[in-house]
Amino acid sequence: MAAFRALISVSDKSGLVDFAQRLVAAGGEIIASGGTARKLADAGVPVLQVEDVTGFPEILGGRVKTLHPAIHGGILARRTAQHLDELTAHSIRPLDLVVVNLYPFQETVAQPNVSVATAVEEIDIGGVALLRAAAKNHESVTVVCNPADYTMVAEAFANGGTGAHLRRVLAVKAFRHTAEYDTAIAAYLADQVMDGDAPAEASSAHLPAEMHIELVQVQLNRYGENPHQQGGLYGYAGEKPAFEVLHGKEMSYNNWLDLDGAWTAAQDFAAPTVAIIKHGNPCGLASAELLADAYTKAFASDPVSAFGGILAVNRPLDLATAQQVGDLFLEVIAAPAYDAEALALFQRKKNLRILLHTGPTLRPLSLRSIVGGVLVQDVDRSQADMDPGAWQIVSRRPPTPQQLADLAFAWRVARHVKSNAIVYVKDEATVGVGAGQMSRVDSVMMAGHKAGERSRGAVMASDAFFPFADGIEAAAKHGITAVVQPGGSVRDAEVIAAVDQLGLAMCFTGARHFRH
Repeated sequence: MAAFRALISVSDKSGLVDFAQRLVAAGGEIIASGGTARKLADAGVPVLQVEDVTGFPEILGGRVKTLHPAIHGGILARRTAQHLDELTAHSIRPLDLVVVNLYPFQETVAQPNVSVATAVEEIDIGGVALLRAAAKNHESVTVVCNPADYTMVAEAFANGGTGAHLRRVLAVKAFRHTAEYDTAIAAYLADQVMDGDAPAEASSAHLPAEMHIELVQVQLNRYGENPHQQGGLYGYAGEKPAFEVLHGKEMSYNNWLDLDGAWTAAQDFAAPTVAIIKHGNPCGLASAELLADAYTKAFASDPVSAFGGILAVNRPLDLATAQQVGDLFLEVIAAPAYDAEALALFQRKKNLRILLHTGPTLRPLSLRSIVGGVLVQDVDRSQADMDPGAWQIVSRRPPTPQQLADLAFAWRVARHVKSNAIVYVKDEATVGVGAGQMSRVDSVMMAGHKAGERSRGAVMASDAFFPFADGIEAAAKHGITAVVQPGGSVRDAEVIAAVDQLGLAMCFTGARHFRH
């Protein structure tokens, strides 16, 4: 009789054959399901089919194969006289080792244009049941869910079997693996509800009544925002990280925070766009036909603040753009791809953090911790108010086509600037940004100070309405010629009168874009 019995049912078959051969050499008997059994048999490994043990064939196209008392009884039986006698009465033999990895649900839904039906078919049922059963009975059963553990487990069985500590460590891994798997499934299906792919009655509650989120530590930072604070990056369980660090020092807490602002800002534009972020706000953001030209315009917006900033782009970063960056000191550069020559040029800078976007797109909800709970809201990705054709022209003088194009650009930038947000734009590039001021007129003056003479003939966007005409009057002194804002103030008439008296153009969007 075999020294131990192992059940193997794996989707990822890397390292499978060598592992099974080592188990057989250690005296093990292998039982395997469908594709796993065929893989082993083709390699000459002695193997029993699951149906040889259960006496029942796979049914429903493979949906049911291991869900059977002959399998789960052998896994869940405690090694007591009562349980063992009960197994014997039903001609069931105990199982000592369960090796399972699950259908690739996360990898499937990460592919573009995957249908819900295809995703649902990749939800593993039997595999999860096997892992949980074996992990529950880790007092007697060894469970393996990661091929990285094959060598360690094979060596343990070759030396007489696994110890209690190792079995418990592996059981914890299995429970975490199934928890991450279930979380990924729930998150995906919840996203479908949010996106309107579910029946109307299922999506009537826009925000879920309950949220179950599992976070997994990706990185511990040296500290948080300040050296006396601890900090770290956590990712959603079951999802790969959004970025791969290709080069440079380890990312800090503040690097990650500013990268989020830079990345989301750059990706919000259709044309080649460069965003340079400093302390959570754009100090330069521009679009152009060529990425290199967009960088030149973004850098010119505020060259002083760009020093030590975070740069993100929405196109593969090419050599021409890398050459434009030149010797500017940046903390982080992020792109969806890099030309080889551009990457090589950046890698000459020893400490520059070079990041490649490899992970999921922006989630539909934003979460923020507060005292006693978490605030949840939709991510601000509205598109209707981004169309100038839907705006209301409230001034006597309409904006020119060039002004309207710049107003549309400025309005989109404004939602990426901390409130009170004021953005000066010329030729689809920021020339001055006023952010985070308690008074809107102070933001107007700050943007004008940053822009200097470049504000002459520029346009202005405000993330919320002007409560008084003083903000418009201050902008006019800086040479602003056209304004876009939500409107809705009780003093709109006074503000419009000031616009007309100063000879400006102004549009109302009807939407606000606070960002705190």
